[in-house]
Amino acid sequence: MNILVCIKRIALVGSQIVLTADGTDVDTSKLGFQLSPHEENAVEAAVRLVEQHGGEVVLITVGEAAAEEQLRELLAVGADRGIIVEAGGELDPQAVASAIAEAARADGTAWDLVICGNESGDNTNSQVPIRLAHQLGLPVVTNVKGLEVDGTTARCERAVGSEREVYTAPLPAVIAVRDGLNQPRYPSVPGRIKARKKPVVTVSAQIAGPRLQAQQLRVPAVTTKGVTDLGTGPDAAGRLVEVFTQIGVLP
Repeated sequence: MNILVCIKRIALVGSQIVLTADGTDVDTSKLGFQLSPHEENAVEAAVRLVEQHGGEVVLITVGEAAAEEQLRELLAVGADRGIIVEAGGELDPQAVASAIAEAARADGTAWDLVICGNESGDNTNSQVPIRLAHQLGLPVVTNVKGLEVDGTTARCERAVGSEREVYTAPLPAVIAVRDGLNQPRYPSVPGRIKARKKPVVTVSAQIAGPRLQAQQLRVPAVTTKGVTDLGTGPDAAGRLVEVFTQIGVLP
């Protein structure tokens, strides 16, 4: 079973966001980076399936060469090789899907599954898996919280409130998974050593011009509440009662 897993390198959650001078993009020069959370589950699912059925797990990302750092982390948990489709700047979902589809075909592998995170951790637009399936002419199931493969069929479960919807899709197919699908493993020391020797190639693709264009980004205003000095000693007791009354602690 040959599985292609799509991943995205995003700015580290919790980092202070600074915009570029024109206000149309995020200045990433001083940011840390991480993998989109849903995609950790996607890689874990792919590795488990290959452990059960044999085959190969290939990682693919569209972006800068620096994404090799995230690829190596995932190679250390069991993926076999990585592909970086080199592209600068933030691309719209149509361009990303087209670039991945082109690279997937150029690789020459007969893919049994393409697994994506249901949405990226930054834009959360949930469009790439569906657009990629359309580009490849494959069936797609999104919001997947349970995944099993039996022969040539994928059994997918989606959480709907307290219930589960079950879909079956013939392989090959594109599956978009959510966090909670599994418990991703941590890279081991032997895994990290092996990951250094696993192949990561950088390829080019025809990147389509954007069909969506960002006009302006805004960083939400941060409001900080200062400290109010209520006084000291017995003189502060009356003021403290007033504060407790205002917030509803005292009637």
